[in-house]
Amino acid sequence: MASVTLIPTRARVERFGLSYWMGRVRNELDHLHRSSDKDTDETVHDLRVAIRRCRSLAAVLREVDPSRAWEELRRQPRKLFRLLGDWRDAQVLANWSAKLAPAGDPVRERLVAILGERAAKGRAEALLAAEKFDGLEWRQLGRVVRRRARIVPLGGRAAHCLAVERLEEARELHARALRSIRARPWHKLRIGLKRFRYVVENLLPLEYAAWEDQLKRLQDLLGDVHDLDVLAAFLKDEAEKIPPETVAAFRESLHRERNSRILAYRQLTLGRTGQWQVWRSAFPHGMALNSVATARLRATARALDPRPRRTTAISRLSMRLFDAFARARISPLFRDTAVRRIFRASASLHGIGRSRRRKPPEKAARSILLQLPVPPGWSPSEWEILGWVIRYHRGKEPEPQAARYAALSQEAKQLVETLAGLLRLARALRRGGVELSPGLRVDSSAEAIILRAPGWVSTPENESCLAKGKHLLERALKRPLLLLPVERIDTTRPVVEELALDPIAPSG
Repeated sequence: MASVTLIPTRARVERFGLSYWMGRVRNELDHLHRSSDKDTDETVHDLRVAIRRCRSLAAVLREVDPSRAWEELRRQPRKLFRLLGDWRDAQVLANWSAKLAPAGDPVRERLVAILGERAAKGRAEALLAAEKFDGLEWRQLGRVVRRRARIVPLGGRAAHCLAVERLEEARELHARALRSIRARPWHKLRIGLKRFRYVVENLLPLEYAAWEDQLKRLQDLLGDVHDLDVLAAFLKDEAEKIPPETVAAFRESLHRERNSRILAYRQLTLGRTGQWQVWRSAFPHGMALNSVATARLRATARALDPRPRRTTAISRLSMRLFDAFARARISPLFRDTAVRRIFRASASLHGIGRSRRRKPPEKAARSILLQLPVPPGWSPSEWEILGWVIRYHRGKEPEPQAARYAALSQEAKQLVETLAGLLRLARALRRGGVELSPGLRVDSSAEAIILRAPGWVSTPENESCLAKGKHLLERALKRPLLLLPVERIDTTRPVVEELALDPIAPSG
């Protein structure tokens, strides 16, 4: 029986997603132009928050869809965001200076005065940048990126994959920070946690409704640590102009505040019930990671492949061939589940290079893959093999002594040529009329591999295409492949079989 998950009434579920934050940037800019000095501080903070969300989401979605639009989304508000940050930082540090020392303290008076001047200068520069910000260009870009953002559905498996990646990055930074008292590791942890929070907030709204308070609490603690570290560095530059005894007292108060935040952070995160353990336990583990990683690859194919139906047809035929070769025990490679996963991904992604016109599609596809992060559950070597399979699924066959390809081991070359050759064969068969009708069968003998393919149409053009398409596979398996056309069986496959052949479903 289907279950219904209710969103707590306290959750502000409407405050998520790229569309919301891009609209919020426009609204806050309008508010900034109309606001008085009294309301400016809050407006500056809200505008920075909105811009930061947009830029952070662009960085995340670019890992799935390497479109120039995402880099443009990060570029457009970059200068304004930096100037707003300078303004806001001066205000925050001035507030901390007033909090850490009583009125009349020489350190407090000097720091507040200097930071006040910086805030005034930063305010003027930020307001000027806000006036020059091109709102029309921002609206036009919004229409482009909102459409592309749909490739990662809210709450879907691809969104979970992106969250897992951010979580693992942040957990590693968490471990490093705990081993140090220096400012830099704690600053990196603050950024890592912030990135994880933004992914959950905007792509997994149900999870964020449950974790919002904990995420904000930890981020506030790390934010205070960062502010105090920046203030300590600023104090160091100004210490020569202030009486040493007052500087020592101020610095002691600063370190006390910093240590109290770090202690509170440790108490909330360490142990089996710590927040990092709670968050990690909510996401897939082990083999289940294959499911979310495959969904991320599916999103990339959906974003970049201009001919998805053709790719899907070739992908399904490719997987039917792979399984037929496995049943015939042609090679141990076809019985390896890891190899099957690599081949399934290559079959699904082989069309993404057609979105780039400056390079041959097979070369462009490999370049795109190398720019993407390795998905969870994949090793760098598997990702490299995937790139080479897609590189050689068409076009010129691999030359064993080619510069980069030669660096692969003999086993890796054998794997690449086998999988790329099988994908070439599937493309040739589809061109010759072979589809997914029942009757596709592979038999093996010591002399040859016999493929029985329903629907094959023998014409000089198709035979020439087949000869080229099967050559790499024959070279890899060291046996000729013979195609025997058979009469197509006209039956309707059940829906369950269609689902099982989904080229982007996780391998079992």
